Amino acid sequence: MTPTYQSSSQFIVNQKESAQMGVDVNEIRSNIEIINTYNVIIKSPAILQEVADELNLSVSASQLSEKIQVSSEQNSQVVTVTATDESPEQAVDIANTTVNVFKEKIPTLMNVDNVNILSEAFVSEDPSPVNPKPLLNIAIAIVVGLMIGVGLAFLIEYLDNSIKTEADVEQRLEIPVLGVIPHIKEDDLINSAFSKQAIRRGRGEFDGKKKKTV
Repeated sequence: MTPTYQSSSQFIVNQKESAQMGVDVNEIRSNIEIINTYNVIIKSPAILQEVADELNLSVSASQLSEKIQVSSEQNSQVVTVTATDESPEQAVDIANTTVNVFKEKIPTLMNVDNVNILSEAFVSEDPSPVNPKPLLNIAIAIVVGLMIGVGLAFLIEYLDNSIKTEADVEQRLEIPVLGVIPHIKEDDLINSAFSKQAIRRGRGEFDGKKKKTV
């Protein structure tokens, strides 16, 4: 599996100051509610097509949308834009450019200017991929392998129509079983022959001792 990397950029929906209260509570509430609208606008073609053009990406707006996740904590004015790509540098560029383009276009789209960038994405010194996850994949493979193995075992047993026991003969051929010839292994014959010889030798020694005693 090709490793993929994530990078995040954040922006904040600012509240307006009030001359009487310092902070307008209703304005804060309004900003929090409008964040849901912002989350939809960020992933719209109006924003992402310009991002793709600016970064010279050979993908459409819908394909770029699959690489971007937008999230915000409950009752928070901070929005996080996370980009996922096979290149850590490309993930950083997508996240930062998306936020910048959104900040530039939102005044025109909604006639508001309450968005400021809180933090930009950056490439760490030793970026680690978010996918694949080897331990998780191994665990899933083991579980799936066991399930397939058990399923195949039951399937083979269900499809097996060979006659193995006396009960199979009586059930499938509908005739009584008169006798059974056991399967004797070669080792059993050898062991049996040695046992008989030992018994004969023991009897001979016993008879000789008996004759001497008499």
